Amino acid sequence: MIKNSRMQKIIKSLRWMLIFLAMGQGYAETLDRIVAIVEDDVILARDLAREEAVIKQRIAASNSQMPPDYVLRKQVLEKMIIDKLQRQLAERAGVTVSEEMLNGSAEDIAQRNRMTMEQFRAEIESQGITYKAFLENLRNEIIVNQLRAREIGARVKVTDREIDHYIETQGKIGDQAIQYHLGHILLAVKENASASDVQKAQSKANELFEKLNAGQDFSETAISQSNDANALKGGDLGWRTIADIPSLFTDVVKDMKRGDVAGPIRSPSGFHIVKMLDVKGVDDHIITKTKVRHILIKTNELVDDNEARKRLLALRARIDDGDDFAVLARSHSDDKGSAIKGGLLDWVSPGDLVKPFEEAMAKLGVNQISEPVQTQFGWHLIQVLDRENKDNSTEYQRNLVRDAIRKRKIEEETELWMRRLRDEAYVEIYDDRL
Repeated sequence: MIKNSRMQKIIKSLRWMLIFLAMGQGYAETLDRIVAIVEDDVILARDLAREEAVIKQRIAASNSQMPPDYVLRKQVLEKMIIDKLQRQLAERAGVTVSEEMLNGSAEDIAQRNRMTMEQFRAEIESQGITYKAFLENLRNEIIVNQLRAREIGARVKVTDREIDHYIETQGKIGDQAIQYHLGHILLAVKENASASDVQKAQSKANELFEKLNAGQDFSETAISQSNDANALKGGDLGWRTIADIPSLFTDVVKDMKRGDVAGPIRSPSGFHIVKMLDVKGVDDHIITKTKVRHILIKTNELVDDNEARKRLLALRARIDDGDDFAVLARSHSDDKGSAIKGGLLDWVSPGDLVKPFEEAMAKLGVNQISEPVQTQFGWHLIQVLDRENKDNSTEYQRNLVRDAIRKRKIEEETELWMRRLRDEAYVEIYDDRL
């Protein structure tokens, strides 16, 4: 659908400009042909071929059966169209990624994989992908995530009432200990689809459901038939708790066993088929809580790092000689909030304090006092007063439910948003094979 005449003129002008450029410079045969026009931009044949090669490599690495080339090409092109529409919207919204943020994200990925940047770069290039192409893909991913957070995430809220309602309606919160590995296929239906189009989609979904129940490969079917964002991953949704599964599927999933296929399930987006790839339980969530106190010396124009350390070492010597830690904290600590309580931070859980403080605290025995420890707040003396293991399952699971409900809401909103974005966009495809 062309939204206005100005957009139509821009698109036609761009298309003809590229054709005339090729003809005028005498290399029409070598200029990449256009396979799709997406609003005011184009997708070139070489870009499509490059993306196809990446997806084929990914499918081969996962040991999934490769779909026919024309099927894969159609799916890859559709993914590229959606990506380009999102990039265009992000550009209009002013969403950008700085070089510092991009390089920092790449370094984070390398660290999570326990590699140096040199090793990480070599690993990427060993897979036939240039590091420049990897960075560009990473940039696109960050931009799209920021766009979705802006367009969707800010509107999604989860209340305590929703968490309570979920627990009341879905059973004991202990059910959160069960995790499900799901596969998903979506046969999309436009919001304004005719009754005939809906019937065709439902008939196709019923046919696929029968074939999958008869043993047809789910991953291959998802790659070739699904309109979901995870299609090129074989429809793999990964491991999820019941709260992390779209609400449309929750009642169905709880009764499924490993290998079961369910559907078709109708939603505003179309017809869904799900498969239980695997299921497993999770142990109780036990955390170690620590009762801790500290003395803080901040650095400034008059007190540098060496002076702060010297003061703390002097205080530590006085404590070793019998002075009371709490008394010294009240008179010397720069953390006024805890100083009035003798330096007491009370019981803390993992993640409550900054990493250098927690790492030093974890190495201490009960009643042991640390050497001076530096954090972004200054220099600390740390003393552990007590430790206890606590079953934090209820609190942990409530937080898990909150996060999962939010994620589920965002996924559902994103699916509708992306479908609407695609349906309302001007797209022309110039590939006889599609």
